[in-house]
Amino acid sequence: MTDAIPERQKESRAGAAIILQMVVPGCRKPEVAAVRNMGYGFDTNFILVVTLVVLLISSSCLHHVSTKLEPSSRCNLYQGSWVNDSSPFYNSSSCPFIGKGFDCQRNGRPDKHYLNYRWKPTACDLPRFNGEDFLKRFKGKKILFVGDSLTNNQWQSLICMLYTSVPHATTNYNNNKKGAENGGFSTFTFPVHEVSVNYDRNLFLVDLVTEKIGRVLKLDSISGGDPWKNADVLIFNTWHWWFHTGRLQPWNYIEDEGKIYKEMDRLVAFQKGLTTWSKWVDSNINPNTTKVFYQGISPTHYIGAEWNERKEICKGQTEPVSGSKYPGGSIPGVDVVKNLLSKMSTPVEFLDVTTLSQLRKDGHQSVYSGDPKSLDCSHWCLPGVPDTWNHLLYASFVLN
Repeated sequence: MTDAIPERQKESRAGAAIILQMVVPGCRKPEVAAVRNMGYGFDTNFILVVTLVVLLISSSCLHHVSTKLEPSSRCNLYQGSWVNDSSPFYNSSSCPFIGKGFDCQRNGRPDKHYLNYRWKPTACDLPRFNGEDFLKRFKGKKILFVGDSLTNNQWQSLICMLYTSVPHATTNYNNNKKGAENGGFSTFTFPVHEVSVNYDRNLFLVDLVTEKIGRVLKLDSISGGDPWKNADVLIFNTWHWWFHTGRLQPWNYIEDEGKIYKEMDRLVAFQKGLTTWSKWVDSNINPNTTKVFYQGISPTHYIGAEWNERKEICKGQTEPVSGSKYPGGSIPGVDVVKNLLSKMSTPVEFLDVTTLSQLRKDGHQSVYSGDPKSLDCSHWCLPGVPDTWNHLLYASFVLN
């Protein structure tokens, strides 16, 4: 015959059930004080069990309700995998600043599964993104993105993440578009918070000029960097345009150390140009007043063999590559960037988003860029992968 359960243990289990009911639905912190006030007694063993269960449940919360964790020297935020247990940081319909090409839902993409993936580092959790906290941290500051259309992708993502966090705040928006070459300074400001989040379109970071012989890419010259000096936070990026050929190539000649070349190994040219940029940063940026980031290389997904689907491209993809490693390996430019950053006297934080983005073969515009003749496996849908880039940007400030 089974022994009767002592009355005190009955009460403890009832208390445990109530705690679980209060925690599970919204992934909230357990309201233990409220349970105590209900008059339940607690057995010590049951308190330990309930505490462990609560901690396990809390760790599985969605990214936008997860708790802030202390930084760990053993945790690499860029090593992890994508888990499908979340919701987007914002809805595209709630952010009127998304460029037409990035709004895949408005352009007819039928699936929404890609919106629900959250980046989960292997050894820790990301602090939740808090747009209001972001604006408070950067009150009176200027944030500037410098780079090509992938940088524009990230810039639009961040202004949507911030705008939808304070939807009633006054904002000023000026999207200054110019052609494929350098030029075009766009601004987005929150006057009450005194925060500006701006974008300087610059394909190569070094100069691209028109001369008598044609368009010349000058690998050892930066003349357009004055606006960069006024920023409190700088996020640089360049990569894709270095490898365009034919009608997409925006230059006719390359100039290096006074010599003119019709062609050059593109990775060598990239390294030379980035070296010029690194010297410019070391000579012109004060690390005591300005924080500098280099945004990791954003991958393309035109070659299915890279993820072991030889006949596939990004079109029709609805799920990421599983796991934490990309079968196709890294991109050569990543090592070039890391090597250069390690030699700089000015500290530059590397946002190492290449691998985590490589895993997202499902996140591109594909045929949903608004141009029925276009297949884009380079840029990303918004909401989407660039939101995670900005989440990691925010985490770098919170954890440091």
